[in-house]
Amino acid sequence: MKWSPKPLPSLPCCVTHQRAGYSSDVEMESTSFVRNIFNGQLVPDNVFPFPSALTEEETQSLRALLDPCTRFFEEVNNPAANEKLESIEEATLAGLKDLGAFGLQVPEELGGTGLKNSQYARIVEVVGLHDLGVGISLGAHQSIGFKGILLFGTPSQKEKYLPKLASGETVAAFCLTEPASGSDAASIRTVADLSPCGKFYTLNGEKIWISNGGIAEIFTVFAKTPIKVETGEMKERISAFIVERAFGGVTSGPPEKKMGIKCSNTAEVHFDNVKVPAENLLGGLGKGFKVAMNILNNGRFGMASALAGTMRGVIIKAADHAANRTQFGDKISNYGAIQEKIARMAMLHYVTESMAYVLSANMDMKVTDYKLEAAISKIFASEAAWHVTDEVIQVLGGMGYMQEAGIEKIMRDLRIFRIFEGTNDILRLFVALTGVQYAGGCLKNLQKSIMSPLGNVRAILSEIGWRMKRKVGISSGFSLRGLVHSDLDSSAVQLTKAVDLLGEAVESLLLKFGTRLTDKQFHLKRVADAVIDMYAMAVVLSRASRALSLKLASAEHEKLLCWTWCHEAYERVKANLRAVKSSTWNQSCSNMKLISHAVVQNKGVYATHPFGF
Repeated sequence: MKWSPKPLPSLPCCVTHQRAGYSSDVEMESTSFVRNIFNGQLVPDNVFPFPSALTEEETQSLRALLDPCTRFFEEVNNPAANEKLESIEEATLAGLKDLGAFGLQVPEELGGTGLKNSQYARIVEVVGLHDLGVGISLGAHQSIGFKGILLFGTPSQKEKYLPKLASGETVAAFCLTEPASGSDAASIRTVADLSPCGKFYTLNGEKIWISNGGIAEIFTVFAKTPIKVETGEMKERISAFIVERAFGGVTSGPPEKKMGIKCSNTAEVHFDNVKVPAENLLGGLGKGFKVAMNILNNGRFGMASALAGTMRGVIIKAADHAANRTQFGDKISNYGAIQEKIARMAMLHYVTESMAYVLSANMDMKVTDYKLEAAISKIFASEAAWHVTDEVIQVLGGMGYMQEAGIEKIMRDLRIFRIFEGTNDILRLFVALTGVQYAGGCLKNLQKSIMSPLGNVRAILSEIGWRMKRKVGISSGFSLRGLVHSDLDSSAVQLTKAVDLLGEAVESLLLKFGTRLTDKQFHLKRVADAVIDMYAMAVVLSRASRALSLKLASAEHEKLLCWTWCHEAYERVKANLRAVKSSTWNQSCSNMKLISHAVVQNKGVYATHPFGF
């Protein structure tokens, strides 16, 4: 096999894990399922068998929490009243505090409930089923608002802030987004200057669209700080700070008027010469970007579980209506058009729920590299929930469109999930670029090893061997036999074939475009879509295998969900990966660029109206 000497991409994503065992440059291996499939390798450790990190005692304590939580949301919380009030009713807030809902993952010794990620995911699923607005308020408080203190806080910072945050006495907010800085977090303009005495920072700037921004007392704020780099030069780097409203100079704008999640407070937050004690620096000077990304990565699993709850709730409405609505002399549940809709709802829910609990278990198992899985879970869950809810409205027809059914509110609440905490468009590029960089690093290491007389010859030949097989369409030999139930062997083969296809496609793109691949967003999106489908295949294969092995009552149903999902996903994977190498598809991409440019330049539709005026 001939290897191209052209340079491979150095992509703008931090990747520290490599799996190519033949390279002396490798610091450590990654067990990330998603990262490895970019290199055409199947590393099933974190997905198969279906992971669980809860002891029997932890499972029982979770059961004890679920009942009062469910009763509270069914009997006390009133989503319609919260929306009309555009805030959470006082009785609901008091009840949430009594439940310990403001500090679910805060250690018990600091006043919290001390839940593991898997336990937290299950509680959040109940919240998502009943009221996404309340869910956002709680999530903005603990999933991101004070999560930085949990992850990066010093012992004294934790002792000072977490008890009151866990009790709900004080509310937290996460302040990253600015008027000129959305997905591009590095472009923030808020600044924090250290005083000559070194005892405090002076914080100036503004943040927009901050959940809990108008009611929070504690803020995790990201600002640029001057820092001396290795060369001795002073550079601006992002740092994170714990800021109290009580410091003075912290003000909030009026609550924003929004499409949905209306009971969740969203407001601008302004910082005017705020004196922040030096000891409130969070995570180290210049480490703010790392802090922000870790907070967001760590919090995304809760979004998938919440939206799994939302889907579960609306599917109940669709199933009930389909079973009882008669049209043309028959129940509409007997018509193929409705059956297909309900079946696809069930599959999307099954995938989302599976992703949520694989991810939360991985986090509880202290898996270090899960950021791609977390990003995929957020993308998939937010789009699946939107599609499912849209189809539920369609099944209910006119009734679904009416406010009385409650589904139009859910749909309005759902729309933000594809935007905040990383837009799905940016996260797709993040997934693709991070994975491609990993594959590029492995390929580059192989190229170096081939040229080195000290290379591990056996490992190099093995690596070249399976890459050559993949190039000509021969299976690399990866298998899930023994990890997947025998009834699902055909679906497992589809996944292993998809891994080969992805590895070959990514390698071809790297060799064709080199460093220019970072700008090929049409290609990267299709690669990301293929990867999302493949991870979805993996989690449902694992979960359905578990159901079959345990002989669960739903095992045969879960087998059907898995079979059908894997078949359709495999076809999409093939189509997406075939497209990125197709000259016809590439011409369509070029055409779309020209169409977009014309519309933007014209500031609207450019085609001449049929009437000519």
